[in-house]
Amino acid sequence: MTDVATTESPLLVLLVEDDRKLAELTREYLAGHGVSVTHVADGRLGLEEATRGRYDAVLLDLMLPGLDGLSICRELRVRSDVPILVITARGEEVDRVMGLELGADDYLAKPFSPRELVARLRAVVRRSRGRAGPPTAAIRVGALSIDPGSRRAELDGRELALTGYEFDLLRALAERAGRILSREQLMELARGSAEEAFDRSIDVHVSRLRQKLGDDPKRPRMIKTVRGAGYLLAGEGG
Repeated sequence: MTDVATTESPLLVLLVEDDRKLAELTREYLAGHGVSVTHVADGRLGLEEATRGRYDAVLLDLMLPGLDGLSICRELRVRSDVPILVITARGEEVDRVMGLELGADDYLAKPFSPRELVARLRAVVRRSRGRAGPPTAAIRVGALSIDPGSRRAELDGRELALTGYEFDLLRALAERAGRILSREQLMELARGSAEEAFDRSIDVHVSRLRQKLGDDPKRPRMIKTVRGAGYLLAGEGG
């Protein structure tokens, strides 16, 4: 039985991982699922390679020689919007949150299922390419405008620089403006991975969205927190 369908277009992925045995096993598995992998074992070399713009996604370990993964994530996000999937043995919540705060699109803790790796990898690439769902009409909420077809979002006519996950999250909120959405609902609507209930990934992405929207985190006027329930995007004047 085939693990994962290979009908999607081939992907070119950069793997930055110092465990050479794991890297080779990962490369062999991904090669069987239409993914071409370039492997780099050093953090600084990985950052240089990632910024060349040749890759559909970057699989990034956190514990690396030369330059750690969190520093790579921070620097890479400044220079590029390439999807970043963090893979690491550091499974504590604080590490997951830190990676997301620095711009990672998703997180997968070791030991991971190869099938899940392929699924999450294709998911972050689809979001980046704008193929997470069929195009629909533009969405307008006050001064916020979202075009699902071109995957562009503007606030007061200014384009917002969003990652693929941030765009999907903002779109989910905008399509249901004024409605409270739980973290679990947002993860599903934004096509994120089904994390454990304690996972704060949505909180991190909302925090980053607020920054890009110019929303005061202490008194947000757009994305509001409903304690114990979730989040909502307020309509004009909300």
